[in-house]
Amino acid sequence: MTSFDRREEAFEAKFAHDEERAFKARVRALRMLALWAAEKRGETGNAAEDYARALIEADLRTPDAAFKQLVVDLAAHGVDPRQIREKRDALFAIAQGVSA
Repeated sequence: MTSFDRREEAFEAKFAHDEERAFKARVRALRMLALWAAEKRGETGNAAEDYARALIEADLRTPDAAFKQLVVDLAAHGVDPRQIREKRDALFAIAQGVSA
């Protein structure tokens, strides 16, 4: 194996690792955002966890599905899209290990 081959394998491994970390951070952030939204809706416990799970699954199938659903779900509770966006961005930063 040449040094070029080893370097290529190292880059591929790093890329795979970075993608996995990004995916896990996104799921963590979506879960935190969904639990925040569930609290705004007056849900706790299993109902909040089920809501979070449903939003994460929807977002994995269709990008931005969770945000769109949150806008609809929270409109009746006085939360506007700007507030959701700000909370989402702050939680994504936290989930990625960056202080918000």
